[in-house]
Amino acid sequence: MLGAILGDMVGSPYEFDRNNHKSKDFPLLSERSHFTDDTVMTLAVARGLMAGQGDAQKTFAEVRYEMRRLGNVYPDAGYGGMFRRWLCAEHPQPYGSFGNGSAMRVAAAGWLFDTLDKTLEMAKVTAEVTHNHPEGIKGAQATAAAIFLARTGHSKPEIRQYVEQTFGYDLSRTCDEIRPGYRHVETCQQTVPEAIIAFLESNSFEDALRNAVSLGGDSDTLACITGGIAEAFYGMPQELRAETLKRLPEDLRAAYELFRQNLERRM
Repeated sequence: MLGAILGDMVGSPYEFDRNNHKSKDFPLLSERSHFTDDTVMTLAVARGLMAGQGDAQKTFAEVRYEMRRLGNVYPDAGYGGMFRRWLCAEHPQPYGSFGNGSAMRVAAAGWLFDTLDKTLEMAKVTAEVTHNHPEGIKGAQATAAAIFLARTGHSKPEIRQYVEQTFGYDLSRTCDEIRPGYRHVETCQQTVPEAIIAFLESNSFEDALRNAVSLGGDSDTLACITGGIAEAFYGMPQELRAETLKRLPEDLRAAYELFRQNLERRM
């Protein structure tokens, strides 16, 4: 899951780049690199999933609670307008979104469960708290499934085949084909396939992040999704793990540590 958080940081300086960044040649981390709402919600969902213990109804309530709790601790992390209103609502309800927020926050679901079916079930629950549109659910499930398959030893061709056959995403394109016409877009339909392709075309964890950012567009979310899958497949260099944690405030580091300890106990 830390790979998703680092991806968020790596992509953050380029999210609203006026020149629409289209290169793999950039400092991986700089003074401008920072966590955004992607990290806050990734950790909130992780806490909710752990508290829910695999029960769908309980997980829905716990994820909603943690998202609102941490979201209001970090109100300026970069949320969209509809999500910001949901955070502040007296009685928050799902609002039919198919934005890529459901996919960028789901990484923990790919790690915490022992079967692909349970992973898909829990990814759906985390999406439905806000993003209960079928495309919002599909984006979260495809991302979590790719992480699960990557961490359980499946090959890139196997991951590609499963995602294409199960979710109908076109993963046949290359980054070079996507890059020229790609723009800042915040839907699952136009973010999740591109993020998965950035992973599939990579040769290392870092290369996957560089692929994602080089596409242009919603770069922090692209790299967040890609980073979550790439960590599960390649692992993550220790120096990057340490640097990522160093850039988080104490309460978010504690949330990650809780997840890490939970994962160690399960394994």
